[in-house]
Amino acid sequence: MPRELLLLRHGKSDWSTPVGDLARPLNKRGKRGARRMGTWLAREGRVPERILASPAVRARATAETCAKAMGLARDAVTIEARLYAAGPEALAQAVSRCPARVSRLMVVGHNPGLEAFLVWLLPEPPPVPDDGKLLPTASLARLTLDGPWSSLDAGQARLIEIQRARALPAELA
Repeated sequence: MPRELLLLRHGKSDWSTPVGDLARPLNKRGKRGARRMGTWLAREGRVPERILASPAVRARATAETCAKAMGLARDAVTIEARLYAAGPEALAQAVSRCPARVSRLMVVGHNPGLEAFLVWLLPEPPPVPDDGKLLPTASLARLTLDGPWSSLDAGQARLIEIQRARALPAELA
């Protein structure tokens, strides 16, 4: 059974309040981006069966806002402590523990780890856009995998697309 992996970078964070990195919230643009991405995924019929999110406030808020826009309950989001500041190996371990019955999984996390994981998953690195960012804030990479989550390994995914929230129609927010 082919599987689909959605990698979503958290929305734009709010740096106006002096808080630690884990406690940094989303700003208005970040909330709008998460809503847009969730609305777009629902419209495209790409709602995940499971959502894993970093415990950082901005990642959790992105996941919950996106889930709500897709028509899912807040409890559809599972907070995975190991996703905060995770590199490709830790992200792969989190994904590999996903139940076999799940065919579409979303992971909400942070750069640089999420971009590194994306590159790790592909047999060839994807082309880098002019701005130098594969996954700017509130961007989503859609990938397909042929094997079970438990056998996830480097270079075995295929990139379907990278979608940026700011490129989606404004009416989706």
